[in-house]
Amino acid sequence: MRRRSLVAAVGSLLCAALMASAASAEPKTNLLHQWSTGSDADAVAKLGELFKAAGGTWEQTSIAGHTANTLAKLRADVVAGNAPPAVQLKGPEIAEWNDTGKTANLDALAGEEGWDKVVAPELLPVMKPKGSWVAAPMNIHRINWIWGSTKAMTKAGITDLPKNWSEFNADCDKVVAAGLICIAHLSQDWSDATVFENVVYGQDIDLFRKAFVEGNVDALRSPGMIKAFDQFRLMVSKYMDKGISGRDYDAASNMMANGQAAFFIMGDWEVGTLTAAGFKQGQDYVCAQAPTDWGKPGFILNSDSVVFFTQKDQDYIDGQKLLAHLIMSKDFQTIFNKAKGSIPARLDITLDGFNPCQQKSQEDLKASIEAGTLVRSMAHNMTVLQKFRGAMMETITEFVNTPDMSSSDAANAMADAVQAQM
Repeated sequence: MRRRSLVAAVGSLLCAALMASAASAEPKTNLLHQWSTGSDADAVAKLGELFKAAGGTWEQTSIAGHTANTLAKLRADVVAGNAPPAVQLKGPEIAEWNDTGKTANLDALAGEEGWDKVVAPELLPVMKPKGSWVAAPMNIHRINWIWGSTKAMTKAGITDLPKNWSEFNADCDKVVAAGLICIAHLSQDWSDATVFENVVYGQDIDLFRKAFVEGNVDALRSPGMIKAFDQFRLMVSKYMDKGISGRDYDAASNMMANGQAAFFIMGDWEVGTLTAAGFKQGQDYVCAQAPTDWGKPGFILNSDSVVFFTQKDQDYIDGQKLLAHLIMSKDFQTIFNKAKGSIPARLDITLDGFNPCQQKSQEDLKASIEAGTLVRSMAHNMTVLQKFRGAMMETITEFVNTPDMSSSDAANAMADAVQAQM
């Protein structure tokens, strides 16, 4: 998931005045992360430039590949008594590492800057799993988006994006009848899980919470989950094309934007991809909340964050304060997220100049908080531990790649796989 427009925008951030309190300190850091390639790596480099401009000494350790690789490096460093000062982690891994007693306490800085009053409430238990701040959120991504090609929708006679799954299926039938692909999709386990968790959430929010937030095995093999797999099978077999294997993100995005496919179910980093490719919101594409059958505003949340580990060296301690301050500053959160497609983790930032889809995201976030429909994403590592998430995702992708696998077999296989990790 590369957000290529991020680099240029973040590079324009003025940060000289962000950390006046560091004037007499010699802060330093070494950020352990998995943003090793493309614009993600460039984004980390820009954060490093901000850190150095504010008087710090910047180092980074990049671990390519899956989250598991970063976690393996982190475990090795901690066992060796050399815990890194800052680590890119998300969701349940933050709580798991907090339980070791190795994380640093950011309560003093958070209190001075009022983080509790401005950060989205669904993020608070993630960033402070036992009541104290140990991590700083960089953004809020919304997962439950549907993106529509204005060209394809017009050709198929569709005037609005579908609001529920019945409308979605009816619109897809129109798209197929018009000789187009209904759903653009790519060949990755996380993209399979992204679409499937949107189906589960949109059909039954209570089932989503029990299955994907709590990891309840009975919920995973329930009739509701079988129903979700039925909908997913229809989407895979009839509304996606046969050329998914080997397709990358940009290719899938372009299928929708160019009008080869009508819809793309994907997170809000799609804003950055479309903007970088020169496509215009309202002209080339439109966006809306992914279909739900329960008629309320909804929001599946993902967030990138940095966790801090206890240090003995005062320079590293000062560096943690500087890095956390930079991440949580209004200026950084504004420019970083404006380009990335996400929205600030702070709810007190007005989104003037943001893409209309991002402005809608902030509106729906606040509405979902009021409605009690805000949830964290399983597909993007914000709920269950990685071992359970991996078991779920493996089954979902197996279902995509095995046309004769029944919905009942898939639900049971997913429950069995999770149970085997307990």
